[in-house]
Amino acid sequence: MKIGFIGTGQIAKSTILGILKSNLKVEKIYISQRNKKISRLLRKKSKKIRIIINNQEIIDKSNWVFLSITPTVGNKILKDLKFKKNQTIISFISTINMSQLKKYIKVKAKIVRAIPLPPISLRKGPVPIFPPNKKVKNFFNKLGTTVEIGNEKLSKNFWATSGMYASFYELLSTMSNWLVKRGIKRDKAQKYITSLFVALSENAIVNSKKDLKHLVKDSQTPRGLNEQGVKELRKAGFYRSTEKTLNSILKRLNKV
Repeated sequence: MKIGFIGTGQIAKSTILGILKSNLKVEKIYISQRNKKISRLLRKKSKKIRIIINNQEIIDKSNWVFLSITPTVGNKILKDLKFKKNQTIISFISTINMSQLKKYIKVKAKIVRAIPLPPISLRKGPVPIFPPNKKVKNFFNKLGTTVEIGNEKLSKNFWATSGMYASFYELLSTMSNWLVKRGIKRDKAQKYITSLFVALSENAIVNSKKDLKHLVKDSQTPRGLNEQGVKELRKAGFYRSTEKTLNSILKRLNKV
């Protein structure tokens, strides 16, 4: 199979790195030169990768085409590109919905919207896709865990939550910086914080069949440090603000 990526941002980079680490039978990976730094880095990773300057040539050479561009760029360039009926087109574009994609692509190709996140480079993490597609599901299962969604409106909820991973990293950064300010060396501070949250996440996965509120409760002891932390953040509106932000992101997604 020959695949092509239009757009070479961080998500495209992460996806390609995951593909290179997998046992997927990919013969060639054609990538655009939009981000020269990333495209050159990727080319050095494998002889399978070729940089193509012209987007149309990427489409012409590929069985599967991945759209990994911003909505602004997508609205600008997609209408002028010519796709083929026998292609599978996978869009990573957050705010161009299926109806708009079909208008741009014109031909009756297989179109799937997918939401990969940076850990796909490690072949970890969920990849929601809409609509369900067996081949695309099997593909992303080699790179993480595919979550098939049968309704585009529902899929927007997953897009909204995917808009929070930078916020998670900001939390890790804030806690690491707090330790650094108190005399801890940065490498040790970051190793501690990142290891702590990996362990907490793995524990949450093990217990994910029951309501996560039980983990919140079981993590606190009366008058303990964790009880203080939760109470103060609740009082400060931290969790309400999180939900408010999710609603705001979803509102933006629902406008398209």
